[in-house]
Amino acid sequence: MTTCDFHAPVIQPIDRSIGVAPRICVGIATRGRPAEVATIVACLRAQALQPASIVVACTGPDDIGTVQEANDLRIVFVKPGLTRQRNAILDSMPADTDYVVFFDDDFVPHPDWLREAADAFLADPALACITGHVVADGILGPGLSVDDARRALATVQPDRHGWVSDGYSPYGCNMAFRASAVATLRFDERLVLYGWLEDRDFGARVAQTRGRLVKLGRALGVHLGVKRGRMPGRRLGYSQVMNPLYMMHKGTMSRGEACLQIVRNVAANVSKSIAPETYIDRRGRLAGNLIAFGDVLRGRRTPERAERL
Repeated sequence: MTTCDFHAPVIQPIDRSIGVAPRICVGIATRGRPAEVATIVACLRAQALQPASIVVACTGPDDIGTVQEANDLRIVFVKPGLTRQRNAILDSMPADTDYVVFFDDDFVPHPDWLREAADAFLADPALACITGHVVADGILGPGLSVDDARRALATVQPDRHGWVSDGYSPYGCNMAFRASAVATLRFDERLVLYGWLEDRDFGARVAQTRGRLVKLGRALGVHLGVKRGRMPGRRLGYSQVMNPLYMMHKGTMSRGEACLQIVRNVAANVSKSIAPETYIDRRGRLAGNLIAFGDVLRGRRTPERAERL
């Protein structure tokens, strides 16, 4: 299903300070999920505040299926890797962009997501990054369907979610940045493949010098958590250990945060390897954890090695 017929009619709000709607570029990094790309593009076409531009960064024509370039939609081809693809989006966004939004290809935004984010940016010039509120996340289980997303969003009452949580690290499936705050920043391409914690690394660098990071309760959406196209278990397991340690060394994660990340993920892989979920390669992840620990004991900080496992 590629429609978003549960969405509201398009109503372009006006930025009262400049008399025109803010210009938003939405970036989608994708690989091996043409059906999901078609769905997210349809959802963007149904947003109350239409994006001025959409950039789809993919690894080849098979990634995008029936999606075609248009006046407001650009397709760029780049080597696989989430951070590499997101950098291609930043390099390709129009120069007059006010805000850049990153959605995962399996994210279904509420029709007001872009409008709520734009309103928040306009209300607070110190705001540099917004993460939306995910009302259902299929990454925590076997995954959700578009119908599941439709039902979840249809029952949500946005007026009950008018809260803002300060200092919140961005969640990569739905995050927005003031374009001027990230003009000279790029995602760390040493965090290869799925880019485990790349959103947190990027957000930490934004917070260091560029402005506030918040979670916005009114920017609602559903993350389907599609399992197709995700990183093999051994590679992800390696990143679960190596990436936090690498980020700790570069100063985008504290020692305590890195240790918590590692302990939580390794403990889950150990405890669930006996009877693993059908949709998670726990034993592969655990093997990757152990390979990373071996590299750490040898004094290596090599997050890019995950790509060679």
